[in-house]
Amino acid sequence: MGMETRDVAYIALFAAIVAALAVFPPITLPLVGVPITAQSLGVMLAGGVLGAMRGGLSLILFLVLVAIGLPLLSGGRGGFGVFLTPSGGFLIGWIFSAAAIGFLTERFWLKLNFGIAFGICVIGGIVLLYAIGIPWVAYAAEISVWTAFTGSLPFIPGDIIKCLIAATVMVIVKKSYPIIVPRGAGGIHDNV
Repeated sequence: MGMETRDVAYIALFAAIVAALAVFPPITLPLVGVPITAQSLGVMLAGGVLGAMRGGLSLILFLVLVAIGLPLLSGGRGGFGVFLTPSGGFLIGWIFSAAAIGFLTERFWLKLNFGIAFGICVIGGIVLLYAIGIPWVAYAAEISVWTAFTGSLPFIPGDIIKCLIAATVMVIVKKSYPIIVPRGAGGIHDNV
């Protein structure tokens, strides 16, 4: 299935949503140096609303814009150098998180309710993202993985709140304006 103009518009829209969430000021915890931002909520929403392919592509588009120097990250940061900082692994992880959340949302689309959507966001938006981001923090900050892990624990309550918000939006969108085509629905997949 080819990509339609509507798909390109969705991808651009969600890249813009992630950028717009940068307006909320970051909170940086001293030990790890990775800011708490609202932008990871946009990552969860991209996957949970658009599906794996379009959600992942929206984050690729967003990060390409950041890499070329647009100040789209929280705090007005941008440029290729941000990928070399302790938060760089989390930024790259956004692509995989959005794709994983989208993939799981597609798989569970017919059964999708708040509890399942919340679980999907926790798996993709916390577990997977931290699995990518924490080793990067350890390497970039020259600290142990354990220190990076324990330093990341204060972020979890905020991430759980983001998962609750994203799950609510995912269920509302499913009921009111579903964009995702469930995998296995008559052989039609959300592969754009």
